[in-house]
Amino acid sequence: MKTETVIAANRFGLGARPGDLESIDRDPRSWLLDQLQGPSRQPSDFRKLPQTPELILEAQDIRRMQRETRQRDDQPAPDVVQKFGAYVRRNYIDQIKARYRVATRSDFPFYERLVHFWSNHFAVSADKPPIPAIAGLYEIEAIRPNIAGNFADLLIAAEQHPAMILYLDNQRSIGPGSTMGKRANRYRRDRRFGLNENLAREILELHTLGVDGGYGQDDVTTFAKVITGWSIGGVNDHGRFADGEAGTFEFREAIHEPGTQTVLGRNYSQQGLDQGEAVLRDLAMHPSTATFISTKLARHFVADDPPQTLVDRLSNVFLDSGGDLVAMYTALVESTEPWQHLFSKYKTPHDYVVSAFRAFDHAPDDGRFLIGALDLMGQAPFKPGSPEGWPDTADQWGGADALYKRIEWAQAVGNFAGSRVNPLDLGDAVLGPAFSDRTRKAVSRAETTAQGTTLFLASPDFQRR
Repeated sequence: MKTETVIAANRFGLGARPGDLESIDRDPRSWLLDQLQGPSRQPSDFRKLPQTPELILEAQDIRRMQRETRQRDDQPAPDVVQKFGAYVRRNYIDQIKARYRVATRSDFPFYERLVHFWSNHFAVSADKPPIPAIAGLYEIEAIRPNIAGNFADLLIAAEQHPAMILYLDNQRSIGPGSTMGKRANRYRRDRRFGLNENLAREILELHTLGVDGGYGQDDVTTFAKVITGWSIGGVNDHGRFADGEAGTFEFREAIHEPGTQTVLGRNYSQQGLDQGEAVLRDLAMHPSTATFISTKLARHFVADDPPQTLVDRLSNVFLDSGGDLVAMYTALVESTEPWQHLFSKYKTPHDYVVSAFRAFDHAPDDGRFLIGALDLMGQAPFKPGSPEGWPDTADQWGGADALYKRIEWAQAVGNFAGSRVNPLDLGDAVLGPAFSDRTRKAVSRAETTAQGTTLFLASPDFQRR
């Protein structure tokens, strides 16, 4: 069996299931390229979930009930107070369960890894309501449909999704020269209404150009003006922000800063929503964006310190193709650099858990167990803690404490599996030639089958990709 087969399954994919390596071994690169358009229809686990507008509307109804109860009663009933948190938590758990069931069962693991990669690149963090209730839907609705298209389209879809708008508070950003901005600041001198630069800054720093991409503070401020008015429909129950379909992207002309704006030395005279989308499309094709995206892609699929030759090659493909993402993925797969080393990446907790479920060919049905396991290992789903997303290098996930938590989880899995799985057979099935003699010997000497499974899951062979 070829080592390329193991690399395809474990570094490009999400880990092999029993039987996968034999089918991949015929032509590992073709196996990857054939996945780039993804499944022909959305997985059933996702189709069962409600959509973002429905959840936001229901969340608003619960919030309204809470406000009315507080106004009426000095001591609101505990069930009313707790209802919002329970509602958010329930939807968060349902979406996590669906995500990991799809990842575990997918016949398109390269495609699924790309979904996870871009979701982390355009990260939202489920640290404040109502983001936990819609973070998984953001990945399904904005990221998933666009990863095999053009980067500019993916960029716009991510920035206009309600999860991103709410996460970075762009619905609160009001152009000082807008109709509402001038009126509000004229009559409310005790409270100044103005720009919120969060979304503009993260687009430039984290989503396109990169921190050293050649922009300055003036570009951040001006770009923040450009995207004033980027909001969501029905953000409150009454007043000027009640219009639009609740929970969907809504452009609000009344709070948009009018006039021509200059970003990165280029003038944008477009009106309204068109102005922001024009800036995003130019940012998408900026050389700094090409380098930034190519570096992250190479780091994720090749090595923590990716070869500059590969980064340059991917960057050229990105620019020459007009940001065609499939062209980039194809160039990555067809390059020599990704195939030179069997193990060059340390699995994140997310990768570790998904690959374990795939190894056992078991689709998880307990979302709380998943969340608990990943939280234990420091990577709670959709909670990176900042717009930067989760780190992608070994130095961020190593260390004695982190390793101990992985071993603790591996032991729980081993005890659960008991004698139903032979760990030596499992190693051959999911690692093939990457199942080293050293690990095989350690597993074979285990006192029980459960202990052998624990040793296999905790081994360097299984923890690297």
